[in-house]
Amino acid sequence: MNPVSILLILLWSYAVVFVILLLKDIFTNRRSLNKNKLTQNIVISGVSNFFDTLGIGSFGIAASLWKFTKSIPDSLIPGTLNTAFAIPTVVEASIYIHRIEMDIPTLALMIASSVIGASIGAGIIAKLNITKIRLTMGIALLAISAVTLCRLNAAGPFGIIGTAKGLDGRTLIAAVIGNFVLGALMPAGIGLYAPCMALVLLLGMSADAAFPVMMGSCAFLMPSAGITFIKEGRYHRGAALPMAFAGVIGVLAASSLVTALPLTLLAYLACFVMILCAGTFFHDAWKSNAFRFKSFKRKKKLSNKKTERWRP
Repeated sequence: MNPVSILLILLWSYAVVFVILLLKDIFTNRRSLNKNKLTQNIVISGVSNFFDTLGIGSFGIAASLWKFTKSIPDSLIPGTLNTAFAIPTVVEASIYIHRIEMDIPTLALMIASSVIGASIGAGIIAKLNITKIRLTMGIALLAISAVTLCRLNAAGPFGIIGTAKGLDGRTLIAAVIGNFVLGALMPAGIGLYAPCMALVLLLGMSADAAFPVMMGSCAFLMPSAGITFIKEGRYHRGAALPMAFAGVIGVLAASSLVTALPLTLLAYLACFVMILCAGTFFHDAWKSNAFRFKSFKRKKKLSNKKTERWRP
């Protein structure tokens, strides 16, 4: 049996466990399923997973649309993302691992390091200043996208875009460490797709190699998170399965686009994704700082009122 088949068997075996737990929970709570705005949720899932397959990501799109349409309560959004979108992501990973030629040891090590990072490093990294992490990631993505664009257009001293399908030696160690950090950041609210694209391009690999790495990493990570949310009942039970089916359809519709694109065009797409994600990081960092500033002002006002009240 070849290494690709072994990797896919492991992935789908884990996915089957996840699906069994999901079906069991939905069946147990079948009398209380909420199916309001089901059509909206199905469309949102299909659209989000379509763009996810192109490397843009589904979490930000779906969360924004859910908030705009008020079709899913805010408290259930994280759990719904990880449960309803887990199987579409497994399908994505299966397509790219099977279709895109890549060195299997490099792929397996990078996926494994992201999973280990998510399970071990998340508790440590989540305690760091998330605003500073987001700002750093945003600046890094802009810088790497600029270098990549220079490589594509033979401008500056950066050389040409990489074509490697695998890594060894120091670059492989760097890839493993990098994906470990990205896996650890994911539970803290930092997406893996665009940073993983940046990492792959930075280490001299071809743009298409990013897809099996980033989607394979998330395909192993998301069912783990999804199982936690299923046990806690913190997801939209009434829409999870229909959204999963719609997400798979969106994935299949978009998958032929990526595998058919020339590598140069794919690299431009990667740059677009990185710039878009950098904007998201800056926006989230600004919101976080604005919220803290408002909280500080409010506390200061309350403190002043208390001081005035007890002034002799």
